Amino acid sequence: MAPMRLGSLTLSSNLFLSPLAGYTNLPFRLTVRELGGLGLATTDLVNARSLLEKKAKALKLIETAPGDQPLAVQLFGSVPEEMRDAAQMVETLGMAAVDINMGCPVRKVCQVGGGSAMMTQLQRTARLVQGMVQAVRIPVTAKMRLGWDEANLTAPDLARALEDAGVAAVFVHGRTRAQGFGGRVNLAGIRAVVEAVRRIPVIGNGDVTTPEAARRMLEETGCAGVSIGRGAFYNPWIFQHTARYLATGEVPPEPGFEERVRVMCRHLDRMVEVFGEEQGCRMFRKIAPWYAKRFGPASEFNRRVVLLSSRLQFDEILTAYRQWRAQFLDENGELKPRFRPLPLTPSFMHEAGTVAGQALPVPKGPVERW
Repeated sequence: MAPMRLGSLTLSSNLFLSPLAGYTNLPFRLTVRELGGLGLATTDLVNARSLLEKKAKALKLIETAPGDQPLAVQLFGSVPEEMRDAAQMVETLGMAAVDINMGCPVRKVCQVGGGSAMMTQLQRTARLVQGMVQAVRIPVTAKMRLGWDEANLTAPDLARALEDAGVAAVFVHGRTRAQGFGGRVNLAGIRAVVEAVRRIPVIGNGDVTTPEAARRMLEETGCAGVSIGRGAFYNPWIFQHTARYLATGEVPPEPGFEERVRVMCRHLDRMVEVFGEEQGCRMFRKIAPWYAKRFGPASEFNRRVVLLSSRLQFDEILTAYRQWRAQFLDENGELKPRFRPLPLTPSFMHEAGTVAGQALPVPKGPVERW
């Protein structure tokens, strides 16, 4: 794929990893990057004031490694001086870009004037952003929703104001704050933002769960790139597969069971390295079942992995699961047809974010609902 420009930053692709609070941490970012296709990743949302106070939790959220580049740090807050100083700190730490959260629908973020609340005060928000842009040399971007609700679709006006303030790009989730993650993504709403700006790229976001959905968003909105959140957690190969599909028109075959297990184990090892064995394994209790969704029958695995407490225990769980799973295999070691997961195609994962007729879950992180 052709490189993409984001201000002074040159990216290898126009595919982005969206922040998912509690999930898009360093171990996950490294795991996805290793699979290929990703242009830029962004950290979980970080409280600007907490970062300036160097609180342990905030510093952990922006923890990175040599293989985790290029990386943007997403800040939330509503005090101009704090957001400016936090952006300068992000630049000093060597990050590639700083992103401003204007899309988080969570009440405790909006109550302090951050997240989606920033979309309701355009001039105030534009002044805050201009102060950040003028304070740093790295690109400043903003992630927003279409508006507070259907009666207040302010994204086009806000995008124009932010362009005048100097942002390098805007990311638009095609839902309102009132929708949360319900309903369908509004591609026409994203297109309105694309048409509202003059020079900067607009990156579309929302319900991109397959390479075909990514292409549809690009074609129907005219956006310059696609940012993927829940779809990446359900399928970490989505960036690799989407890059291939956009370049050749062909979707690569799904990874097999052994490859999924290999990547899952690699992910767990990184969790242990970054968070320590006890905390890393405890956090992985909510991650492993996502991998298992493509294993075929996995009830025995899920029943035990939600109690995970050590790396050795995980190996024992996996060994026992392999033995249990053998009953569903044919003479060639493949799942018998009636036990195979449904393929990840638009027929089974459509734009409303469903998988085989079941709602694609919204991961729950340290905030109420992201």
